[in-house]
Amino acid sequence: MTSWTESPRATFDLETTGIDVRTARIVTASLILVDAEGEILRKGEWLADPGVEIPTEASDVHGITTEYARANGQPAAKVVYEVAMALGGLFADGVPVVAFNAAYDFSVMHHELARHGYPPLNAYPVLDPLVINKQVHKFKKGKRTLEVLSAEYGVELADAHTSSADAVAAERLLTAMSFEYPEEIEQDAATLHQAQIGWARAQAADLQAYFDRVGKDATIDGAWPIRA
Repeated sequence: MTSWTESPRATFDLETTGIDVRTARIVTASLILVDAEGEILRKGEWLADPGVEIPTEASDVHGITTEYARANGQPAAKVVYEVAMALGGLFADGVPVVAFNAAYDFSVMHHELARHGYPPLNAYPVLDPLVINKQVHKFKKGKRTLEVLSAEYGVELADAHTSSADAVAAERLLTAMSFEYPEEIEQDAATLHQAQIGWARAQAADLQAYFDRVGKDATIDGAWPIRA
């Protein structure tokens, strides 16, 4: 067995117009390839004109306004196509892609591809530091945002909520976690991908059970890495 930590891997992040994966549009995307030691080999970055207004709540987070995206961004269909082609090429070569809260980013990609009439992406293998952290550190108290976990594992995260910085931090975070939990995390990427499907489903079921107990009206989807 060769652990993913011994091979090149990529890391991926989107900044978007909202939190609903069915309606969110891509604003920025970053896809970064690193070698086995984590040194950056290649970086792809995209700015899209999403074709809709970027809500203030979203632009306050990632800093991209509607006016800026319209003036400087590429057409949304072009960005979606290029990002999907870049991801698809990596997956076809067996390169794992790290994404923090991957079910958000890859679900947005899924719906964006459908919106523009492109075929779906076979997102495999994916490594998600959030799902993995919930599995290896089940009883952690407090939030599990990228900022919180990066600070906990000594990972630098400057310019949080820019897709490039968040992508780099996600890879660094997962690598740092692998030193603390090698038995669970240092596996080949395909095996770890399959394990995360079950982990994400169980985590969603636990959260659903909690919401049911406290009377919160919410339905938790445990599909991973794509909520279609």
